[in-house]
Amino acid sequence: MKSNAVTEFKARCLALLEDVARTGEPVLATKRGKPLARIVPSGEEKDRYPQDGLAGTVTIVGDVISPVLPASAWSALRSELLPPAKRKERRTRR
Repeated sequence: MKSNAVTEFKARCLALLEDVARTGEPVLATKRGKPLARIVPSGEEKDRYPQDGLAGTVTIVGDVISPVLPASAWSALRSELLPPAKRKERRTRR
């Protein structure tokens, strides 16, 4: 990876950006010898969303539509009510 001081990067910015786009090699901009920024190529433009790169990497095993538990395990079908949530009572000053 090429390394350039910030002052040199500022002076040659457009040329360095074109080199990164053409070669695909990242450039490191440093300030007083410490890394400040890394300029990397943008990648393929065909990926419109980050998830597009994951296409075709998932294998579906089994049924992903039906519920995990049978309907008899649901408390709503047994007419059970959930316990009421505890409410904090507010004191009001008058």
